[in-house]
Amino acid sequence: MKIRTLLRTILLLSALMAAFSARAETYKVLVMGDSIGAAYGLAEDDGWVHLAEQALLDDGLDVQFVNASISGDTTAGGLRRLPDAMQRFEPDLLLIELGGNDGLRGYQPSTMQANLEGMAAIAQDAGADVLIAGMMIPSNYGPAYRKMFSDAFEKAAQNSGSTLLPFLLEPIATERDYFQSDGIHPSADAQPLIMEHVLPLIRNLISGDS
Repeated sequence: MKIRTLLRTILLLSALMAAFSARAETYKVLVMGDSIGAAYGLAEDDGWVHLAEQALLDDGLDVQFVNASISGDTTAGGLRRLPDAMQRFEPDLLLIELGGNDGLRGYQPSTMQANLEGMAAIAQDAGADVLIAGMMIPSNYGPAYRKMFSDAFEKAAQNSGSTLLPFLLEPIATERDYFQSDGIHPSADAQPLIMEHVLPLIRNLISGDS
């Protein structure tokens, strides 16, 4: 009887120690993005990725963001790069901010969707949650292509069980002053607005509410 009690106590203590250890580990967010994630034309510390990390740290959360964004990257590029990044950084959350360049180059939305789903599967197989940040493209691409493009993000999220932010640039999209002179890349003033747009979803995923 005493041996059984001792064994139960040992198992309980082991479970508690494991739970405490899991909570004590730094929560890692891997951002796979393009120039929007890389804060093109700005200092990296001024970008929305860094601002999101700082906001969570200021709230007392033990988080670390790894910004693996590359200007000009596509979903195909992200899919190629992801296995190595997952192995190297072992993130708890993968934030995919890719697809804008696919659209600007007129790539097939179905191929983009498959790439997004492939990235989500790689991350989920490694035990990470996935957040897909959607994008929209200019009206001159035509309504049919624009719809297929935006729908691809939604379908990828649904099919993979990922969390979706439908349009990353929604807070600034209609305000010309929030973009740099090229009319494509967000300005420094826009970065906090983008951060505030995506941060609630990241918080939910960290807390397990999503």
